[in-house]
Amino acid sequence: MRGIVEKGKMEKRPAGWNNILENLFVVILAFYPLRHIYQGIDLWDTGYNYANFTYMGLEHMDPMWLFSTWLSNATGHLLTRLPRGMSLVGMNFYTGLFASLLALLGYWFCTRRLKLQTGIVFLGELIALSLCWCPTALLYNYMTYVLFLGGVILLYQGLTKENRNCLIGAGVCLGANVLVRFPNLVQAAMILAVWVYDFIVWREEGRQKGETTRISSPKSFWKSTLAHTGWCLLGYGAALSVLLGYLFVRYGFREYMEGIGRLFAMTDTASDYKAVSMLRGIVDTYAENLYWAARIGAIVLVGMVLFVMPSEKHSRACHVLTGAVRSLPGIAALGMVICRKSYFWEIAGVGRIPHPFLLFACLSLTTVLVGEFCRNREKINKITNGILKCLWIPAGAAMLGWLYYRGFCSLEFYTYGAMLRPGILFLMLTMFIAVIRIFHPGSGRQEKLIGGMLILVILLTSIGSNNGVYPSLNNLFVAAPYTLSESWRFLRRVRVKKITCVMIDPFPAKCILAAFLLMCFFQFGCFGAKFVFAEATGIQEAVAQVEDNEVLKGVQMSADKAGWVTELNDYVRENGLQGQEVILYGNIPGLSYYLQMPSAFNPWSDLRSYSYEVMEEELRKLNGETPVIILENRCVVFLEGGRAALETLGLTEQEVEKMVSDAKLTLLEDFMRTNSYEQAFRNEKFILYQCPDK
Repeated sequence: MRGIVEKGKMEKRPAGWNNILENLFVVILAFYPLRHIYQGIDLWDTGYNYANFTYMGLEHMDPMWLFSTWLSNATGHLLTRLPRGMSLVGMNFYTGLFASLLALLGYWFCTRRLKLQTGIVFLGELIALSLCWCPTALLYNYMTYVLFLGGVILLYQGLTKENRNCLIGAGVCLGANVLVRFPNLVQAAMILAVWVYDFIVWREEGRQKGETTRISSPKSFWKSTLAHTGWCLLGYGAALSVLLGYLFVRYGFREYMEGIGRLFAMTDTASDYKAVSMLRGIVDTYAENLYWAARIGAIVLVGMVLFVMPSEKHSRACHVLTGAVRSLPGIAALGMVICRKSYFWEIAGVGRIPHPFLLFACLSLTTVLVGEFCRNREKINKITNGILKCLWIPAGAAMLGWLYYRGFCSLEFYTYGAMLRPGILFLMLTMFIAVIRIFHPGSGRQEKLIGGMLILVILLTSIGSNNGVYPSLNNLFVAAPYTLSESWRFLRRVRVKKITCVMIDPFPAKCILAAFLLMCFFQFGCFGAKFVFAEATGIQEAVAQVEDNEVLKGVQMSADKAGWVTELNDYVRENGLQGQEVILYGNIPGLSYYLQMPSAFNPWSDLRSYSYEVMEEELRKLNGETPVIILENRCVVFLEGGRAALETLGLTEQEVEKMVSDAKLTLLEDFMRTNSYEQAFRNEKFILYQCPDK
């Protein structure tokens, strides 16, 4: 990074045209997250969270969800009080500003504190925003990222500037984050950055004093570390104490502990929330993508071998050795020309080698062999490398073609497949670069610090979620600019290097890195422009609207969904059901918000984390009350026709088994039968039940 590597050289703030350009960057980053606020309705997460914001409290919310994400729910509830806060477009606008804040904080930190180039940082922030697949309605995610980023910035400032107020502020951010989402407790592991940084400073100071056998007195290390740790813990503890104290006063200590206690107990029914399962999901994702990383790495390695040359003062043995090494990849490729399909490639899962790679290998072999057997070897080696460079430019394009041919990523940009594998490799590239900079002898202490912090951020962001590495892909507001900056630094500055008696030219690595980054720009940019979250996938053909509904006014959606919701909305409005309590079942919790009908106990009662025992108790507490009940169509199909009816619908075997074994649906059916519910409305998607006397 420019400002960290070139010590003492401060970048002046841009003036004139550069200042205008930077202001344009800021405006784009502020408004780009709001590009989709008029598109799509989501019956799952978006509507569910907005319903919790609208009807926040123990009366209509599950205590476990209320207390485990209290600060985000309280913030969302305040947003509903703002102008147009009761509409979907208004709430999309207000929550989208949290993504804008993330981009602007990341831009400010990277340009003002890390001294990265403004253009590169701007591109990095656009990539980070484009990878924000998660709807902004999930404030417990976006507030987590805002406070986490704030903690990182303040921690960096506190350590590098020896500012105790910043260290306390970092602790406050991370402590408050626990009330945004309870699993954010793991972010306390950021204290590792404090300890490692203090250790690095201790070693460097000892070396500057010329102490080779004994670095310096351990007392200086412990004194500094304990002081830094103490200030961080002070802020952390203060934030937790104030917020928890408020909750205890308002709701009661017992209510809070029961709600959080259920959070730990939910792993009995939702095993994917177990710590082992979450960690395994993260590790397995990276392990699976080693398939692609290994192959791309092999291409780079072969290229680097072809570019090995003896140094100017070399022995004959060294020349023979480098010549043999340079020839090996080409000889192996020639063997594959003769027999295009070998047992090795079958094991590797590559199959037949594409013609462009075979042609490239043959030309490389010919070039290397000619160079090795000429008398004026030094001059010929330079010519050989020049020819190889010309070959490696199309080789990078051929690698992209191979990746697309093998289905590395999708061109359907409304699906996660468009960004998932490139995104995971981008995360791996970030951590790889950070590790190199941490252990590089020429890196300064500040560069080592930011590298270590980025690794911690990427790893810790995904812990506490059952979505694997998806949360980390949603939180790249410092990592993306850092990776692009370090990549640009490598592409522009790194030259031929001498290692013992040979010269290494990094040109092949530059070609492959540039090709991969071009793929990322294309895939991430198109994904960000196209993807809008709805029911865990992307919407398509948003061309219709729901009429006579103030919440959904102006929102575009698919024609089918608009038809289903319009019919149900008309029935609810004509029969005066708005404001009445409702029980929803079948992955349709968003209806509580869209129809303005508060939930009787939990809008998403079919979640596995919502146990049978809790739902049974909530139904018992109704004590004769009979809320409106709305079920998704497949639930009613099963209740009417059993397994055979579900199979007729074309559901997968897994979906059928899940429905058949759903004890909570049977419990709700018994409640409806006991209270003599009757079907009052039905269309292709929703079925509404009421008691005759209502």
